[in-house]
Amino acid sequence: MEIRANERRMVRWLFWAVAACCITLIAGNPNAFAQETNRAEAKGERTLRAGAAAANITPALGGSIVGGWAPIEATHIHDDPHARCLVLDNGTTRLAIVVCDNLGMPREIGDAARAMIREATGIAADHVLIACTHTHSAVTARGDNRLVKDDEMNDYQRFIARRIADGVRCAVNNLEPARVAWGAAQEPSQVFNRRHFMKPGTPTPNPFGGEDRVVMNPPRGSDTLLKPAGPTDPEIVFLSVQSADGRPIALLANYSLHYVGGVGNGHVSADYFAIFADRIQQLLGADRLDPPFVGILSNGTSGDINNIDFYHKSEKRWAPYEKMREVAECVAQAVYRAQQDLKYQDWVELGAGWQELTLQARKPTEEHLAYFRAVLAKPEGEKPYHVHEKVYARRVQQLHESPDAITVPLQALRVGDLGISAIPFEVFVEIGLELKEKVPLKEAFTISHANGTYGYLPTVEQHKLGGYETWMGTNLVEIEAAPKIVATLLAMFERLR
Repeated sequence: MEIRANERRMVRWLFWAVAACCITLIAGNPNAFAQETNRAEAKGERTLRAGAAAANITPALGGSIVGGWAPIEATHIHDDPHARCLVLDNGTTRLAIVVCDNLGMPREIGDAARAMIREATGIAADHVLIACTHTHSAVTARGDNRLVKDDEMNDYQRFIARRIADGVRCAVNNLEPARVAWGAAQEPSQVFNRRHFMKPGTPTPNPFGGEDRVVMNPPRGSDTLLKPAGPTDPEIVFLSVQSADGRPIALLANYSLHYVGGVGNGHVSADYFAIFADRIQQLLGADRLDPPFVGILSNGTSGDINNIDFYHKSEKRWAPYEKMREVAECVAQAVYRAQQDLKYQDWVELGAGWQELTLQARKPTEEHLAYFRAVLAKPEGEKPYHVHEKVYARRVQQLHESPDAITVPLQALRVGDLGISAIPFEVFVEIGLELKEKVPLKEAFTISHANGTYGYLPTVEQHKLGGYETWMGTNLVEIEAAPKIVATLLAMFERLR
């Protein structure tokens, strides 16, 4: 009897020793979740989990707000910018989506954040999407506009990278059994193409000494307007995430509208994107939850879209932040109405694709360089041909001195039958519409300003029309870049499907 009792004690001791070792291995190994969930999947135990968190990325006052032609010193924080994070885990794959309230970030910030996320959570770098909203009233994260290495980042850039990683880690900490659904709403009242053909005889100068066929942001209500130069996309596609018992966890929406603006002088603000996040939380009854609900609005393909109706003069003078609230309310209400009819799924396929694409850089000709040398040599006070010609003289010289090719990251995510493209440019709406039509899933949207910032991405046809977004120095890559990017993304989605 004593021998059997000793045997039983030995068996119990061995059991708890092995269990302790397993717990230690899982805690110390960021890949352990994949190993454990693979075993669960093999047994047919499929559970979708989700977690969300928002990390504050408010800068110190005194930095530069660079949304306009000249930097403005940040003197007041109207509302705190955030990195809003969503993590999805279906047992075999984890995805992280982060949307930051900033104009745009160099790729190196995201790469630094991904390295920290990988080390802390085991999420593969190519499974992490990091984008910006493109608010024009945030302190710049672009530094001096050079491509920078990690050890050359400034303090604010390092701070943002750290906070992005912290936000994703907190979202992982909040993972719980979940269900998801996706849908779409329409809000045409807030989107207008900002590029316009002008009536014959209307001056349309450009900084290169020539004339364009279209003008960005022409005078409102002018009798020189002829017609818009392109379409709009009024659709809001969104992903709704709830706990297993129906508690809202997060909602990620996408709308192809540039920033709205209308802030106080020197104010830091996340623009209508943050107001939407707060308003959708109220509409869903998700205030003061634990863990907190996270609303996220990403910038779609709005490179040629804003919310100004150029064919009618405004009948009122908008107070600061008033127009933002109007736009955010319209978008939030449209999403809320569409959200009522969703059918949620407690497990979906998840997938990610990542591909580096090398594009030729725009390069000035000898004629361009000679023209801009003459521009810079003009006597002080001489009337310019174009108001921004000296700005573009400097930009063109930078392109002349830059490498001949630019390698950009492209990313495709799959959440069930929803496809998400990530493009590191200010993308024209025509490109987003083409991807929505051709991505081989039931719903799709594109997040722009994602995983880097490389200027505007017009279509080939829009390049022929000229205008601000197509100018060398505003657009940095080859004219054929858009079809190459679309083809690369569609091939990634085919593999994900």
